[in-house]
Amino acid sequence: MSINSRKLDDGRVVYDVRLRDPLGRQYKRTFRTKREAESFMVQERAEQDRGTWVDPRQGRVTLADYSKTWLGTRVHLRIRTRELYEGLLRRQILPALGSQAIGELTSGGIRAWYAGMSEFGLAQSTAAKAYRLLRTIMTTAVEDGLVAKNPCTIKGAGVARSPERPVASVQQVMALADAIEPQYRIAVLLGTYAGLRLGELLALTRERLDLEARTVVVVEQLQELAGGGYFLGPPKSEAGRRVVALPQFMTADLEWHLERFVEPEPTSLLFRGARGGPLRRAVLYRAWDEARAGAGVPHLHFHDLRHTGNTLAASTGASTRELMARMGHASAEAALRYQHATRERDVTIASGLNAMVEEAVQRASECAMDEVIVANVTSLESHRAARQQRHERRMAQECAMDAP
Repeated sequence: MSINSRKLDDGRVVYDVRLRDPLGRQYKRTFRTKREAESFMVQERAEQDRGTWVDPRQGRVTLADYSKTWLGTRVHLRIRTRELYEGLLRRQILPALGSQAIGELTSGGIRAWYAGMSEFGLAQSTAAKAYRLLRTIMTTAVEDGLVAKNPCTIKGAGVARSPERPVASVQQVMALADAIEPQYRIAVLLGTYAGLRLGELLALTRERLDLEARTVVVVEQLQELAGGGYFLGPPKSEAGRRVVALPQFMTADLEWHLERFVEPEPTSLLFRGARGGPLRRAVLYRAWDEARAGAGVPHLHFHDLRHTGNTLAASTGASTRELMARMGHASAEAALRYQHATRERDVTIASGLNAMVEEAVQRASECAMDEVIVANVTSLESHRAARQQRHERRMAQECAMDAP
């Protein structure tokens, strides 16, 4: 390691720091002052000694090139997840940051990019997804030894804060089921009272229903691809594979739907398109839009049916584990959210607590009254006994005076 000075053509003096990396390869950095050069050399030596040194030349790859490589190595990503990442990179991340070398990305630059997404009116949930993806990519860059630290340091930026979804009443759900086209009625009921996701609904076949046991088996979901076509794959998580019990009232609706709209083969889809293939989401959404307008609930989205059903299930007093199994969640977080959201159930609990308190207060009041009565009786008896004693002493004194 050495520091050498040299004069430039314009007469300025600069200082070259020559060092060797842990593999013995030489590299050089140039500084305007000797103090900067010495500080850099000391820092490089310390990082090499600690084993935290990163070759600055490795960080020259652009974010666009590195993210392409990063995505290509994620072979286990679901198709829809890969499409989501590609869209976030193409629309939110790379236009602003793609041309920069990953070693030149700074925390300040990331903060400015993140703030800019909000200024342009991007939904907070989308901005959070874009930030999480960039943070994950840069975490891998740190692990690969391309950068020393992750510049994504904004606290809470990756947390999506979606507004509370509306909950429909039972009457509103039944009104929607009555208002929608007949072939989609059972989709409304299954989406609500079985809590199925739309992809799980579209993948259902005749053999997944057991009317005698009143259950539906969820083992796959049907997803539409951005470039056209479909993908039939497993549920969102391993916990998504589940058997869901159905309310008894749905049996007649299911029998009617199977008889009128489903082919007799066990593998026949419950919901089909006009040409016999899988039902497209856009077709169902058009029918849904007409139904929610007719039912007087234009603000409800189809996914709100699942939210409604899960909230209703929580209001029955189901435990966190029971809700997790029914919803197909591996984490207790969502189940707890539905438990906390059950206002009617909460009112019932509060009423029960109120009754307990009132009963305890009443019991305490009765006990206090009993104590007062006992105290009064005891006081009266003591008063009578004292009066009797005084009477007896007076009689004794009078007898003593009458004696000869």
